[in-house]
Amino acid sequence: MSAEATSLRTDLCGALTLADAGRAVRLGGWVHRRRDLGGLLFLDLRDRAGLVQLALDPRWTPAEALAAAHAAGPETVVLVDGEVAERLERGRDVTMASREVEVRVSGFRVVGPAATPAIPVARLPGEELAAEDLRLRHRILDLRRPELQRNLVLRHRLTQRARRTLSDLGFLEIETPILTKPTPEGARDYLVPSRIHPGEFYALPQSPQLYKQLLMVAGYDRYFQVARCFRDEDLRADRQPEFTQIDLEASFVAAEDVQAIVERVLVDLWAEAGVTVPSPFPQLAWRDALERYGIDKPDLRFGLELRDLSPLVGEDAAPFVRDVLAAGGRLRSIRFEGDLSRKELDGLAALAKGAGAGGLAWARRGAEGWEGQGVKALGTALLGRVDARPGSLLLAVPGADPATSAALHAVRTALGRRPDAAPATAHAFAWVVDFPLFERDPGTGRYVPAHHPFTAPHPDDLGRLDADPGACHALHYDVVYNGNELGSGSIRITDPAVQRRILRLLDIPDEDQRRRFGFLLDGLASGAPPHGGFALGMDRIVMLLAGATSLRDVIAFPKTTAARALFEGAPAPIDPADLRALHLAVTEGTP
Repeated sequence: MSAEATSLRTDLCGALTLADAGRAVRLGGWVHRRRDLGGLLFLDLRDRAGLVQLALDPRWTPAEALAAAHAAGPETVVLVDGEVAERLERGRDVTMASREVEVRVSGFRVVGPAATPAIPVARLPGEELAAEDLRLRHRILDLRRPELQRNLVLRHRLTQRARRTLSDLGFLEIETPILTKPTPEGARDYLVPSRIHPGEFYALPQSPQLYKQLLMVAGYDRYFQVARCFRDEDLRADRQPEFTQIDLEASFVAAEDVQAIVERVLVDLWAEAGVTVPSPFPQLAWRDALERYGIDKPDLRFGLELRDLSPLVGEDAAPFVRDVLAAGGRLRSIRFEGDLSRKELDGLAALAKGAGAGGLAWARRGAEGWEGQGVKALGTALLGRVDARPGSLLLAVPGADPATSAALHAVRTALGRRPDAAPATAHAFAWVVDFPLFERDPGTGRYVPAHHPFTAPHPDDLGRLDADPGACHALHYDVVYNGNELGSGSIRITDPAVQRRILRLLDIPDEDQRRRFGFLLDGLASGAPPHGGFALGMDRIVMLLAGATSLRDVIAFPKTTAARALFEGAPAPIDPADLRALHLAVTEGTP
């Protein structure tokens, strides 16, 4: 009898094995698919553990039970009594964990009648899924799919493994408020009006950032939380308005201590999914990542590093290339050892243009020299200085660094996904460090935090914080995996005077500092230990380990890219009486 046994069932369907043959069982589940052979009826019964075949035969199944089974449509919930028997070899379904056995039914009772499903749960091999919007509208049926159930079971296991690892490392799980105060975290807040305080609002937390710092100030030393977070921002396949992160903070630590803790968590999570990864992870400076790979979350499973060809440009290069260099831009490239058709090269050029480049010049080294549309643009002087063997392909983009980085990153990613790319490893982790403390807002030109305003500046940069803030580095670190950012962290500011300087550089005057961050400044002034932390994106980790292509496949009730919950119909209009109770009125027009 299984651990899940109750007064209504003895076992889970998918857990039955040949060792159970001859045993009487009672099962509960959903009718998955049926095969009616006239006098014989076979049903596949499904529960969370998987499928088992039910065999209904007049020799052992009463007529009343047979009639009920014939009438039971797909997704009907039934209780079944029967005996486990060995299944004939020729009839075994290799996709079923319980393929060696079947249950010979002696009792069959419908306990949950079901309407005809709006979308199919059982699919034939190769059969396409229903459209995603339709599946999200009928999420209960969609959640019955074995693929999604496996994803959510994996999510459970990973969450429990993270809790166990952090507990073993001396961390305390402490909950922080969901209704909190608006603070700048890089995205818009979801606001909640207060009914009893007219005109005042709570914010849903973008992260537990300030609370976890204050827990360190309060002496709790090591905190973690599987935290729900909320950001009112534009969405993508890997973003949701509400999401989960493994949030942690520790006292009396330097960056390398936090990184070692995070590595332990990640190594254990990958082990839980059946993957062994080595540690420690390699480190890569932020500027080197941009220079070598065009992005600060590079995919390190393959090479194809970017190279600056600017010093090799000769007078015979095309005027537009020389003009780019004269204006302070560069000519950057990737060298690819492999065959690409003209159609594939045109596709790469389209990717480069889509990323903001003016175009993509290419030249292939043949037995007699260089050939291709890029020969004239790059010039024979440059090509004569490039170290390349016959068959080498040079792909080059002239322009300012942001454009060439984005374009060549897109090209590099496309090349790395080719079947012949032969990655050196399937799992490539790395730390990206030495981030800038600030960046310029492209709209206003003002300094904004590269991450958040509570990140400590590098000690060597404190002296030039006011005079040259753009040159200051942060004690910040990201962990990346196969081209995905898994999380970010930093050492925090503990000196309230430094924190006030940072806020002033962000054009937050002293009066606003007190109003918005007074509780943090007062906490730091009460004696703060050196501390730092990290947040891992749980949804993204599960998505990657499950092999899913969207976060919506690893979240039980996700939102669409328009931030709508199609199943329950949220957001929805509010009754005018409820609005009046909240001291709100809805006005027409756009914000």
